[in-house]
Amino acid sequence: MTLDTDTMTVSSKGTLPSVPFLALKEKILGKKYELSIRFVAPAEAQALNIAHRNKDYIPNTLSFPLSETSGEIILCRSAMRREYKDFDMEYEQYLVFIIIHSMLHLKGYEHGSTMERKERDILALFT
Repeated sequence: MTLDTDTMTVSSKGTLPSVPFLALKEKILGKKYELSIRFVAPAEAQALNIAHRNKDYIPNTLSFPLSETSGEIILCRSAMRREYKDFDMEYEQYLVFIIIHSMLHLKGYEHGSTMERKERDILALFT
């Protein structure tokens, strides 16, 4: 299934989850930012993680800035389904959190207290 707008594409082999993808993108990255989000199988997520980060595990997300105004996010549902309870969230809320996290990486944020504060603030707007 695919959601396609002028500045955003979300694709998955299965049903897309009920997430405000476009509203999140516009809030975090802006209306003109071009974003592709792909839900992939664990093997593809792991292969991308090895190829681009030299890390051999199945990631929940990978963020790839392509330019200052475009990027791609790779999401692995099975990894997120294994993890969401560790974060004391429901699956849908965790999915929104991971998308926020990924978009903040595309904006240039690195892990730390500033990023965590931004994640909490934005998550509160969307859950």
